[in-house]
Order: sequence, then C-alpha cells, then structure tokens
Amino acid sequence: MQFKTTVRFEKNLKKLPVYIRKKFYKQLDSLLHNIQYPSLNTKKIQGCINIWEARVDYQYRFTFSIDAQTIILRVIGNHDEVLKNP
Repeated sequence: MQFKTTVRFEKNLKKLPVYIRKKFYKQLDSLLHNIQYPSLNTKKIQGCINIWEARVDYQYRFTFSIDAQTIILRVIGNHDEVLKNP
C-alpha cells in the first residue's frame, strides 16, 4: 500500500519530538503492511465516514482514511487533540 499526507499532518508531525516521530515511522511501516497490526490498535472513529485512528504510543495517535490503495494520513498528535477534529 502507498500513503499520502495532508498539509495539516505534515505541520503536526514537524511539531512533535524526534522520539515520537521515530515511533510514528515504525508504526507507519506496520500500518502499510498490516492495517490490523496489534500495536496500532486500529479502530474506526465513530460518527465519521471512512476515518480511522491508530496509535503511535499510549499518548499519541494519528488518523487516516483509505482511498483505493492509498492511505491518506490526516492528523497526528496528542490523543485528545486528534480526536477533537480527526
């Protein structure tokens, strides 16, 4: 699978500490190979059509949607902030 990022995602990613970005890239690799990889804890966001969330770690999450064979990364950051506007 391939992935694209939104401008919002890129801005949020740059604001994160380096160690969180490293964790994210590891999780992204897992996502691209298996969307249901256990450490991702992937689940659909209630009330949103075709928007999913996955874990970077206990505190950080990212959201994405799937369009054909492309994962579109939407938002990354603190769990509560990400889910306010996925």
